[in-house]
Amino acid sequence: MSADPAVTGQVSRTSRLLLSIAAVAVAFAAADTYVVVLALPDMMTGVGVPIDQLQRAAPIVSGFLLGYVAMLPLIGRIADLRGRVPVLVMALVLFALGSLITTLAYDMPSIVAGRFLQGVGGGGLVPATLALVADLYPVERRGVPLGVVSAVQEIGSVVGPLFGAVVLALADWRAIFAINLAVGLVLAAGVRALSPAADRERRLRRPDIVGLVLLLATLASALVVFLRPSALMRDLTWGRLFIPYAGDGRWWTPIGAITVVALVLLLAWCWFARRPLLDLRGWVRVLLEADLVGALLLALALGGVILAFATADPKIEVFSPRGRWYLLGAAVATAAFTWHVRRAANPLVPRGALRRTPAWGALLVSFFVGAALIAALIDIPLFARTTVYPDDQLPAALVLVRFLLALPVGAVVGGYLIRFLSPGVVTAIGMAMAAAGFVLMTRWGLTTIEEPIANLALITGGLGFGLALAPVNAALLAFTDDDVHGVASAFVVVSRMVGMLIGISALTTIGLRRYYSEQLAIPPVQEVCDGKSKCKAFSDLLRVAGIAQEHAVFWGAAGCAVVAGLLALVVFREVRPTRLAARDVFSGHA
Repeated sequence: MSADPAVTGQVSRTSRLLLSIAAVAVAFAAADTYVVVLALPDMMTGVGVPIDQLQRAAPIVSGFLLGYVAMLPLIGRIADLRGRVPVLVMALVLFALGSLITTLAYDMPSIVAGRFLQGVGGGGLVPATLALVADLYPVERRGVPLGVVSAVQEIGSVVGPLFGAVVLALADWRAIFAINLAVGLVLAAGVRALSPAADRERRLRRPDIVGLVLLLATLASALVVFLRPSALMRDLTWGRLFIPYAGDGRWWTPIGAITVVALVLLLAWCWFARRPLLDLRGWVRVLLEADLVGALLLALALGGVILAFATADPKIEVFSPRGRWYLLGAAVATAAFTWHVRRAANPLVPRGALRRTPAWGALLVSFFVGAALIAALIDIPLFARTTVYPDDQLPAALVLVRFLLALPVGAVVGGYLIRFLSPGVVTAIGMAMAAAGFVLMTRWGLTTIEEPIANLALITGGLGFGLALAPVNAALLAFTDDDVHGVASAFVVVSRMVGMLIGISALTTIGLRRYYSEQLAIPPVQEVCDGKSKCKAFSDLLRVAGIAQEHAVFWGAAGCAVVAGLLALVVFREVRPTRLAARDVFSGHA
C-alpha cells in the first residue's frame, strides 16, 4: 500500500496536476457566480420577463445562491465518504448539466432550475478541493496550496464580469452557458482521467451500451422539447409531437412524454443493471450514509435565511415582505436539525467534529469576513456610480477590479506567512488592513475615484481580505479530523456566504438611515433651482447624500473587519506556525 502523501510530504506530479485542474474548476465556477451581472437584462428578455420588472429576475440570482450554499454541507460530507475525486467529477457534471439547461431555457422555471444545478455543482467543488489539499499536503505545508485555491476562487469574481462582457460583445447570453457546458465537461474528463483508480476501473469496466443509448435518447428528445425546431413543428406528421394533450405546456406533449419515459427508463437501468453508466444505487447509499435527512433540514434552514435576505430590495428593506415567514421556517428547520443531529446514528455533522475552538471559531471568523467583504463587492461600484460614472455601469464595475486583483495576491501571501506566523496573527493583520482600506474609503469625495489616491484604499483592502483566507481554512483543517475535512470546509464557505447576505442587508440599512438623514437637510428642489425642474446644484446635493450613505456602509464594514480580526486572535490562539527553513519553503515539496 502506498504511503499517504499528507504524511510523507511527497506530492506526485499527477496529484499536483489533479489539484491544478480542481483549482481551475473552482475559479471557473466562481466566475459563473458573477457572470450574470451584465447578462441579467438579456436573460430576462430571453425567457419572456419584461426588462422593467427586474424584481421577477431575483430567482435567477437567488436560485444559484440557494444551490451553492444549501447543498454544500451534504456534498462536503459525501466527499468525506465517497472520496474527493468522484465528488469533483459529479460536481462538474452537475455544473455542466445546469449550464445546458440554462442555455436552452425558455421560461423562468427552466432558467432557475438550470442556475440551481449550476450552483449545486459549482459549490460542491470548493469543499472537495480544500479537502483534497488536506489529503495531499501535511499540516505544515498546506499554507501556500490553500492560498492558491483561495486566490483562484477570488480571481473568478474578476474574470466573471469580464468574461460575460466579452461573450456578450460577440454573441448572446446563451453562448456564456454553452461555453460553461463545454468547459465543465472537459474539466470533468480531466479530473476523471487523473484519478488514481481511473486506469484500474477502465480495465475492469465494460462500456454500458444500453445506458449510453438511453442517455442519448433522453438528451435528444429533451433538446427537441427545449428548442422546438420550426421545421419539425410545421411538418404535418412531426408537428403532432408538439400538440399538447391539455393546456399549453411543453411537457404535456407527445415529445415531452417521450422525454419523460426515456428518463425513467434510464434511471431504472442505472438502478438495476450490474454495471450501469451511473451507479445510481451506490450514490443513493452514499446520500443516506451522509445523512440526507439532516442535509435537507439544514438546507431548509439555510434556504430560509437566503430567501429572506436575497429576495429583499436593499433600498427599502432589510429582508423581503415574506422574510419573517422565511426566517420562522429557518428557525423551525434549525431546531429540527439540532434535534436530528443529536439522535441520528450517523449525522451530517459527526458529533464532536467541530468541538475544538479553532474549528468552530473559523466559522465565526468567516461569517464576519463575509459581512465585511460584501460591502466592498457591492458598494465600491455603487460609490463609483454615485459620483463619477452615474450613467455607465461598466466603468463603475471596473473600479472594483483594482480591489479584486489585489485579493488573490494577498491570498497566496497569507498562505506563505502562516509558515512563520500564527494564523490568528496573519488573519488579524489582514483584517486590520481591510479595515484601514474601508476607513480610507470614508474619506472619498466626488472625484476621488478618478485620482491615484483611491488605489491606496482599494489595494490595501484587497490585500487585507486576501491575507485572511488561507489562515482561516488552515486553522479549520488543522483542528478537524481527516474524515470530516469535506463537511468542515463546506461550513466555512456557508458561514462566509451567510455573512455576506446578512451583512449587506444590515450595512445597507445603516447606510440608508444616513442617506435619509442627509436628505432631510436638502432644501426643496424649487428653492435650490429657482423654479426649474432640474439643476446641477440639486443633483450635487443628492450625490453628497449618496456619498454619506456609502461612507456609513464603509464604516460598518470596517467594524465587521475589526471584529473578525479580534475573533481570530482569540479563537486561533492555539494554532501555531510551522517554522521552515528557506530551502524547504522554495523546494519542490512545499
